[in-house]
Amino acid sequence: MATENKKALVYSILEFLQKSCEDGTISKDDTEGIEVAMQCIGEAFGVDASDEKQKELYSTKPATLLSIFDVYLRTKKNTQSAATSSKSESNVSEEDKKAAEEKKVLGNRKVAERNYPEAIKLYTEAITLNGSNAVYYANRAAAYSQQGDHEKAVNDAKKAVEIDPKYSKAYSRMGHAYFCLNKFDEAVKAYEKGLELEPGNATIQQSLATAKAKLGSDSESNTPTAERSGSDSASSSSAGGFPNLGGAGGMPDLGSLLNNPALMNMAQQMMSSGALDGLMNNPNIARMAQQMMGGGGAPNLQEMMNNPELKKLARDAMSGLSPKPDDDKK
Repeated sequence: MATENKKALVYSILEFLQKSCEDGTISKDDTEGIEVAMQCIGEAFGVDASDEKQKELYSTKPATLLSIFDVYLRTKKNTQSAATSSKSESNVSEEDKKAAEEKKVLGNRKVAERNYPEAIKLYTEAITLNGSNAVYYANRAAAYSQQGDHEKAVNDAKKAVEIDPKYSKAYSRMGHAYFCLNKFDEAVKAYEKGLELEPGNATIQQSLATAKAKLGSDSESNTPTAERSGSDSASSSSAGGFPNLGGAGGMPDLGSLLNNPALMNMAQQMMSSGALDGLMNNPNIARMAQQMMGGGGAPNLQEMMNNPELKKLARDAMSGLSPKPDDDKK
């Protein structure tokens, strides 16, 4: 004899089949066969879906058999995901951890060489070997930002803080990527979280101040958001990594440059590090300036910024200002 629980289950099955016939889930050609099957199932378990008394006893409404099954599937999926995650963290062999660390070191070298695609490849291999190390994701985020893939950098930084919520450098990388995407509100929040974890970090303090200044200047502007975002993107960097100096005839808008907190911040860092002195004393720069000014007019700054040799010299001088990969071991 069927138990009450089994009868309740059979009642839900009959309700599901009846609903499927009515809403078109089951074709009209198959409806007759399903109705015969429902009658046989009901008789076998002593259940009559049309009986009001049984409806009161066995119906699960407002829940349905399908909604109950959906809950079960979601619970099962979450349980399996948690088990897989735990396994990936606890079952990494010492050999794989060592190999992953070697991949990270090689990736750091490629970043120093500015070979960012190869660095990303090596960090990815490290993550494959040991996906529970936040440093690998944060380093890959830095490499993504260096080559302009800031959305990917944000995703990797988020993964890093998911693994290690107290990893301040991951929040710093996230803030940098958001800033480059002109998402200044998100950048401020990320920097604030990083500073909360590491209050004495001067780099994060300065980055936070720059992001707040940019956020403030944007909020005071009456320029539409879409137009402002496009303008910021154009002025923040060019294909060669320089600020876009293009005004009419290749001349810069000096007022905009001097009011740009990010550019002023970069200039202050260059002067304090002595990098600017190195550039100004470089004979190659002096030679190029003389050649460009030979006609007696002012130099074409856009042309100077597009000069490959000058680009390389500037990148070398500013290399200390870019996000560096982390050598911390977790």
